Amino acid sequence: MDSLFTIAAITVIVLVVFDYTNGFHDASNVIATVIASRAMTPVQAVCVVGFFEFLGPLLGGTAVADTIGSFVDISDFQAMPAMIIILCGVIAAVAWNIITWRLGIPSSSSHALVGGLVGSVMIAAGGEHIVWGLDELSHGHVIGVFKVLMALLISPIIGFWAGFLMHRWMGILLRGARPQINRKLRRSQFLTTAALAFAHGANDAQKSMGVITLILLLGGFIPEFIVPFWVIVVCASAIALGIMSGGWRIVRTVGFGIYKIRPLHAVNAQITAGAVIFSAALLGGPVSTTHVVSSSIMGIGASERPRAVRWAKAADIISTWIFTIPGSACIAAMTYLVIGQWFVPVGL
Repeated sequence: MDSLFTIAAITVIVLVVFDYTNGFHDASNVIATVIASRAMTPVQAVCVVGFFEFLGPLLGGTAVADTIGSFVDISDFQAMPAMIIILCGVIAAVAWNIITWRLGIPSSSSHALVGGLVGSVMIAAGGEHIVWGLDELSHGHVIGVFKVLMALLISPIIGFWAGFLMHRWMGILLRGARPQINRKLRRSQFLTTAALAFAHGANDAQKSMGVITLILLLGGFIPEFIVPFWVIVVCASAIALGIMSGGWRIVRTVGFGIYKIRPLHAVNAQITAGAVIFSAALLGGPVSTTHVVSSSIMGIGASERPRAVRWAKAADIISTWIFTIPGSACIAAMTYLVIGQWFVPVGL
């Protein structure tokens, strides 16, 4: 029991670290537009975002946590090896977050976590222990990996076209407005940035909440899959602290590398991204803030001046999105081949 508790504690700590890296990794996506449009100083942006990131998981429900906690099925394993599988997957996700942060690439923490868990389960137990959701789809039920991938793949498309239409509509609404309108648009970003931060916290922190709850269930520490309140508080705190650490390398890519951001662009991107992300949180869809914010900026730029959009940079970001799941899955598989061997005697 002592060794089981130790492994559970280590896995929970690594998941909290993942939440922290998710915070400083995705902080750049949340604060990039407000900084690029000069609506707030970096310190102001981090404080506002950090506060509302903390509130998001507390008030945003647990629908995403339920989805993330149920797309792998290792309930027939002994507790120790099941936790090791999850631990290897989360280590891979943390590693991917740190690598892409160092390179200044706005990749998806959500993709990294999904890829890490799928990779570790595949190498340790085989694909039959992953809830793909294809059979259930024929009966009208959207669950498992299919639900996760559908949310991750569709959300940037929605973000792009929502940003495109939002900017067109705002352009018509503000036609003939005087330059002084920029001052009001900058002030309004205190509200729109707070809304985006709340939506991000409500969606992203739940991913770790779901996996931690799964660990507690596998270890017999809780009787059923219900997210404990202390897990919500810990994950909310970790992601808020990560946000307050900032991810300035990626701010340059998202805020300045895709399109020249002015106050109107920033407001439109924040409204669009916040609406898409929070809607997904209510529906239990784990979307990527990186995807949604970046794609909304692309849509806004395409609606105004398509030639001014730095499509080459956009292509680099998209290629990173494509490689994140298989990349983190490979890291997870290699991690399990190293760490998992120590626990083979325990038995699967």
